[in-house]
Amino acid sequence: MTKRTIKDIIAEEYKRCIQDPVHFMRKYCQIQHPIKGRIPFNLYPFQQKTLTSLLDNRYNIILKSRQLGISTLTAGHSLWLMLFHKDKNVLVIATTQDVAKNLVTKVREMHDNLPSWLKGKALEDNKLSLRFGNGSQIKAVSSMAHAGRSEALSLLIIDEAAFVDRIDDIWASSQQTLATGGGAIILSTPNGIGNFFHKTWIRAEEGADGWNPIKLHWSMHPDRDKSWRDQQDELLGTKMAAQECDCDFISSGRGVVDGELLQWYEQTYVQDPVEKRGVDANLWVWEHPDYSRNYIVVADVARGDGSDNSAFHVMDVESATQVAEYRGKIGTKEFGNMLVNVATEYNDALLVIENANIGWAAIQPAIDRSYPNLYYTYKHDGVADPNVHINKGYDLKDKSQMVAGFSTTSRTRPLIISKLDIYFRDKSCIIKSKRLLDELFVFVWNGSHPEAQRGYNDDLVLSWSIGLFVRDTALKLRQQGIELSKRAIDMMGNSYQRATVTKGFGDKGSDAWKMKVKEENHDISWLL
Repeated sequence: MTKRTIKDIIAEEYKRCIQDPVHFMRKYCQIQHPIKGRIPFNLYPFQQKTLTSLLDNRYNIILKSRQLGISTLTAGHSLWLMLFHKDKNVLVIATTQDVAKNLVTKVREMHDNLPSWLKGKALEDNKLSLRFGNGSQIKAVSSMAHAGRSEALSLLIIDEAAFVDRIDDIWASSQQTLATGGGAIILSTPNGIGNFFHKTWIRAEEGADGWNPIKLHWSMHPDRDKSWRDQQDELLGTKMAAQECDCDFISSGRGVVDGELLQWYEQTYVQDPVEKRGVDANLWVWEHPDYSRNYIVVADVARGDGSDNSAFHVMDVESATQVAEYRGKIGTKEFGNMLVNVATEYNDALLVIENANIGWAAIQPAIDRSYPNLYYTYKHDGVADPNVHINKGYDLKDKSQMVAGFSTTSRTRPLIISKLDIYFRDKSCIIKSKRLLDELFVFVWNGSHPEAQRGYNDDLVLSWSIGLFVRDTALKLRQQGIELSKRAIDMMGNSYQRATVTKGFGDKGSDAWKMKVKEENHDISWLL
């Protein structure tokens, strides 16, 4: 029997490391544990299964809980790929350059602690890149639109992909660089729905586009139990814990309206329209006009040739129910005439048109056609403000102090968004449109500014929000006017009663007057 030398043993181990990356990581890679310090990378069963899946599939998307060591696993996979294969080019993209640099740092630290016979010859070694003598390298870059447009890639890694800005552009630009057979690993905790990461995950679950979905729930970690999960609620808050631990798209993200609430609306109210009108079939109708009801038509105007849509809703005022909706690309004059026609059909509904920029072009047809129930906003110090009349006592008939349409300004926008939030939390409005729900799912907070996620529209959301706001402000002002009129009538009634008693009519005259007042009363309980 031939005696094995150290050289033979090393050769055998080297060959085994090439063939088995799990063996390579478990036996030779070390990681930095936050409590235990430097320890061997003893892969958990779920990590080993994940690594095998990464090797077996070209495109991988990982929906993960926090602190499962998946970024570290990806770093180990990258190091194995670079050491044992020539001319492999790995690119790491993350939200910032510092975050991307962290993964390269993990690769470098693993490499530094390998035995000398496993180490590669480093020709370039800095904070953002590591390059070996065999031509393999790894680089870290921030998330710029052209980040993946460089030389051909063997492996593209996008870390925390759900939080990367312009990731759609990055993925599109990277396609040519991966065309020679490169692969991709996109990993992240969820961050709401409708973004690139969420859409790609849904496609992966459907088996589309060659994506391999890997879901890693917090419970897969052997050292975690329910008490650990409960503690995360205390540390992070319920919403953030759902994002960071549960792989829950709906509960995660920065949505203005809570995702679970939107799901409830979708399951409870959303339905197909009973009629689709127009040359583009984009006017959806759920309820035809009821001539005993009051309606409001609220519109947001777009140019008709850009990425935004012109949109409007017809709302039943008393029940705050969506009865019709339009969204489409149409000329501003044609849109204005459509609004007048629809508002006229729905009992001369109050017509509210957002008047910023191009909105005036849609308002003009309503003015030219003398539409009798066009909404006007009161001016105050040169700034349109629909609330000023509440405490300034302006004459409601004096339109010299008013401007046609609704003005969305830095003062009114927070108010209409707040009204949207209140109505949905109280479940006090009824929406039936899947199109509106879809926009609400991607209507998010960008810092302190609510807006549609990049690549999406919010035309339906904003017009519906304005409608809710007008319902609770301008129409309540109308109620105040009715109340004042009622008080005046009551005072006149008392005087009339005294007069009729004096003239010998007695109680009969008083009862007749009260009956007259009762007949003229309006049902305004919905506004109280």
